[in-house]
Amino acid sequence: MAFFTSEYSAKLDAKGRMVLPARMKAHLPQDSAHELFMREGFEPCLELYPLVEYQKIYARIAGLNEFNAEYRKLQRNFFRGSTTVELDSAGRLLIPKPMIQYARLNKEVVVVGMGNRIEIWNPEVYEEYLIKDPQELSELAEKYLTDDD
Repeated sequence: MAFFTSEYSAKLDAKGRMVLPARMKAHLPQDSAHELFMREGFEPCLELYPLVEYQKIYARIAGLNEFNAEYRKLQRNFFRGSTTVELDSAGRLLIPKPMIQYARLNKEVVVVGMGNRIEIWNPEVYEEYLIKDPQELSELAEKYLTDDD
């Protein structure tokens, strides 16, 4: 199982390549250390999954009833924004241009470990999605992380 945490700064080169931070690369499962799946996130960012983690999501989405219009809509929109990317010998991955545009990426990017996946953000857009108030974070933690005894 992949386990990604922390936040890193990275750069895109002129060709749209980014070096995956070494600590994140070290947590890639051996069976998918070079092949990853990238998709457009629900927020304006990119999500990067090791093969084993993406397969879990794929099974859930692909397993939906194809005769249900809402399910087909979800499948179509989820899978259209997904692609395979590979790490080269230098640990770089090439981000497709449409995905760079979707996430509004420039030269500077923020790479965030999200447990089973990695997010890639434009730093200014990322700031808009962060909780600034510690009390709000505390309330969310209480709401979703406490036992309902």
